[in-house]
Amino acid sequence: MTDLVPVKRALLSVSDKGGLIELGQALAAKGVDLVSTGGTAKALREAGLAVKDVAELTGFPEMMDGRVKTLHPMVHGGLLALREDQGHLGSMAEHGILPIDLLVVNLYPFEATVAKGGDYDDCVENIDIGGPAMLRAAAKNHAYVTVITDPEDYAPLLAQLEQGGTTLRFRQECAANTYARTAAYDAAVSAWFAKTLEIEAPRRRAFAGTLAQTLRYGENPHQSAAFYTEGTGRQGVATAVQHQGKELSYNNINDTDAAFELVAEFDPTEGAACAIIKHANPCGVAKGKTLLEAYKAAFDCDRTSAFGGIVALNQPLDAETAQEITGIFTEVVIAPGASDEAKAIFAAKKNLRLLTTEGLPNVRDGGLTFRQVAGGFLVQDKDNGFVGLDDLKVVTKKAPTADQMADLLLAWKIAKHVKSNAIVYVKDGATVGVGAGQMSRVDSALIAAKKAERMAEALGLPQPLTIGSAVASDAFFPFPDGLMEAAAAGATCVIQPGGSMRDAEVIAAADEAGLAMVFTGMRHFRH
Repeated sequence: MTDLVPVKRALLSVSDKGGLIELGQALAAKGVDLVSTGGTAKALREAGLAVKDVAELTGFPEMMDGRVKTLHPMVHGGLLALREDQGHLGSMAEHGILPIDLLVVNLYPFEATVAKGGDYDDCVENIDIGGPAMLRAAAKNHAYVTVITDPEDYAPLLAQLEQGGTTLRFRQECAANTYARTAAYDAAVSAWFAKTLEIEAPRRRAFAGTLAQTLRYGENPHQSAAFYTEGTGRQGVATAVQHQGKELSYNNINDTDAAFELVAEFDPTEGAACAIIKHANPCGVAKGKTLLEAYKAAFDCDRTSAFGGIVALNQPLDAETAQEITGIFTEVVIAPGASDEAKAIFAAKKNLRLLTTEGLPNVRDGGLTFRQVAGGFLVQDKDNGFVGLDDLKVVTKKAPTADQMADLLLAWKIAKHVKSNAIVYVKDGATVGVGAGQMSRVDSALIAAKKAERMAEALGLPQPLTIGSAVASDAFFPFPDGLMEAAAAGATCVIQPGGSMRDAEVIAAADEAGLAMVFTGMRHFRH
């Protein structure tokens, strides 16, 4: 393979015109012949550049509304010919095929069309055919052809040309980027078809992402890691703006996502809410009339675990709340926005990351989640299950009061975001105990109650915080023992899915203990 390859002829065909004119001018200044199509050619000509239409190259006009224009031997021969193969050179001479040394193509905006809700015909029309074909051809022949798919690569390309041509390493990297781009494009198209046709388990499933940042390391320092975005536009950690603080780590991103998805359960028009997360589990969640009130109540659930945690808010951060948050070490704060005063307060904490988004993600949105296992991966619908007041079934002799019902629903929302087996105690709009990730539901109930007891002692309160609380279990109680532990901790009402073979036994135990209990009919395992 030749290392340094000069560029004498370039074919440009782009849907994203950003940086196009500057690129065209720079190439023309180096004596590169420009060949182009449709709107790209028009834009270059309007900038005063000499451009040859692909139709002149092929001898055929663009036809069928532009669907057929580059699928021609004059184009693909120029891209695929091996420049040191005498047979290939003979074919080029015989048929008048000119070599194409540089291909600059970015594809029809299919992903953007889907994201903005384009109809079926519009989405189909935005499936590019000629673009991927040319890209794959040029990438295959990277020994002689340079292929560019993203405007962000224009500057590195021009830097290469300053030395008289592109290096083999650069062309190889461009080829790798190209195949990743066409793979991601095809993945988007196939995913759209599966969703549109309601095919729940397509024969083949592909996922793709765009590199957002290379991370310092993964969960542990010996693991390499990177962060990729899907480009769906869903608001959250992937679309957030970081205002200050050091680079986010793998664990920061994972925990911040968990925190923001949880706090998004709370409609900001119905009041303030705060979630404090540690190791992807909530250590405190609360509602309040103000963000400050919500933060303080969430913090008081588990002040020890809150140290070095992630704080998520459902309303724009204000100065008072910012001042309170700086009272302890916090890794990340994420909110829909932040006042200038709040940003100024945080500026004094150089290691505190502040992230803002344009809003909250819609927790009712669909979508897929996936997890790798040895030799494959599991795919499932996102858990966007919702339970409202009308969905609850009172199964005990005693019915919850209105205040108890409010706490039960709050506990249920939170339990959805706690690793199973999950037990969540809530009182007066705030968590007072969280038991997460235990092999036994009894242990989760015990751990949550014990933490609440220790927190009451730390706050100088005369009794455990769980006295008079509502308790949620993410899955049914298979035996009365877990329920009885919650009752012993002081819980007076319970929310759980129901569905156990021993429901009658559990209900009888609740009645004997004087508990009010409701069934949701929905489970929220989170592994």
